[in-house]
Amino acid sequence: MSVVGADAIDAFEAPGPGFWQLDRSHFQGGTTPIMRWLVPEAVQSAYRKQWPILGVPAETLSFRFVNGFTYTRMRPLIRPDRPSAKPPPAFLLKVGSRLHPEFRRRTRAARRNLEHSPAPTVIAEWHAETRPRLVAQNLEFGAVDLPTLEDAGLADHIEALLTHIRWTFEEHFRLHGYDLGPIGQLLVAGNRWGIPGGDLLGALVGASPSTSAPIEALRRIRDRLAAEGSTPTSLDEVAATSPDIAAELDTYLRHRGPVLFAGYDLDSPTLGEMPDVVLATILSGADERIHDPDRLAATVADLRGRVPDGGRDRFDDLLARAREAMDLRDDNGPITAEWPAGLLRLAMLEAGRRLATSGRLHKAEHVFELGRDELPSIVATGTGPSADDLAARAAERDHQKTLDPPQTLGDPEATPPLDALPGPLAETVTIILACLTQLGMVDEGAEKHPLRGSGIGSVAFEGVARVAENADEAFDRLQPGEVLVTRTTTPAYNMVLTLVGGLVTAEGGPMSHAAVLSRELGIPAVVGAAGAMEAIADGDRVEVDPVEGVVRVLP
Repeated sequence: MSVVGADAIDAFEAPGPGFWQLDRSHFQGGTTPIMRWLVPEAVQSAYRKQWPILGVPAETLSFRFVNGFTYTRMRPLIRPDRPSAKPPPAFLLKVGSRLHPEFRRRTRAARRNLEHSPAPTVIAEWHAETRPRLVAQNLEFGAVDLPTLEDAGLADHIEALLTHIRWTFEEHFRLHGYDLGPIGQLLVAGNRWGIPGGDLLGALVGASPSTSAPIEALRRIRDRLAAEGSTPTSLDEVAATSPDIAAELDTYLRHRGPVLFAGYDLDSPTLGEMPDVVLATILSGADERIHDPDRLAATVADLRGRVPDGGRDRFDDLLARAREAMDLRDDNGPITAEWPAGLLRLAMLEAGRRLATSGRLHKAEHVFELGRDELPSIVATGTGPSADDLAARAAERDHQKTLDPPQTLGDPEATPPLDALPGPLAETVTIILACLTQLGMVDEGAEKHPLRGSGIGSVAFEGVARVAENADEAFDRLQPGEVLVTRTTTPAYNMVLTLVGGLVTAEGGPMSHAAVLSRELGIPAVVGAAGAMEAIADGDRVEVDPVEGVVRVLP
């Protein structure tokens, strides 16, 4: 494979019929080949199976990469490959959606799920069965001593990981149907009661023990170090302080070390590769910022008082279900996605070192240019793309990361009016749209101020800004108490985010991972400040004002 000409790389064309929208919430361009295989397969398969069960009136979410950037399209149930810019007449849609066999099946499913939510059962299964099984499988993969494997053994290990991760990623997206649904129902009900979504989400603070669990583990280590009077300068010195501390640190690193924490792609580091970040998080944690139960109780009481008479029992039920779902949502990603992906990354790094030593690769990191079938083959037998071809792929991916992708591709498609759909289907779509809006994935049309977004917290924070396209860049130079300015965050940030004094993201909304983490860890934040990456320079002194939802660059 030769380097593609810049003009060809820079051209963005729709990957199929219909209207495609850019999504930079997970991948920032220049995505690795394995992720370009893995994520579309998992997304489309999960939703194609689950949406008939949940009563979603669409076939699936089409997911494609164009020049390494993600574009998505909601694939309609009827004539999905023959989109039209004009909606059908409303009366035809009303009749068709009530007579078409698949629409009738989806309507029955939607009604059933709205009346008797399946989410509590799935959430209980997650805690009792699915999560323990996944943790055990991940730990088993992580216990393999990679350098001791023969090449054939390493290839088999990688093949097993690829099979494992294909299933865990599909499970990741399947579970989103059950962690987002109850939250969306609360948001929709709140909208009808006149309560903004951001206010309601404030009542979910403390609902995610999985978010604070890593911080609690590090706090225990920090407290024991303080009791020993020790101020270590490395993780080795932490472990040498006492057997109890060594055991606590070992448990933390076995569960958290192999997790991708600074991004979703395989070229993003795992936490274990950055021991200085782990050490700084141990020494610089800010326990006093964790949420205040009394403040939460006051927030819930205020919201309940704003609910009209006759609706408060429903509010109590919806809030309880949403809080259960919030923990699944934040627990899901690290275990089903970032941990398996981190394990695959570590195996690929071992393969890259061997292939570079033998001259099969020019650089060890070129291993990330291999595709799903190429990777185990080249490790086992040496057969596959040449070193020059892989170097060319790396250069192409590097170039893709510099591109400015268009927000949309293809021709606009008509959006069916909700009032033409049967009631249960319309309600299901309304719940989905409420979630997408609060996640920051729906363009609300209004032009945004470059430094204005959704504020998280009640107290402004002033500090030095560290601007980075991804977190591993930032954490190389981030000092405790500074403001991290980045495009987006992953759920795995909860392992290190207590380093920061404030957070600003260019992507996301009040329900995004950055917002959830900021609420749970008590970090002042402004999320979805679209121009923050351009308007703030690294080293600027900034004020993060969550009350006004604005970031100010100070003299």
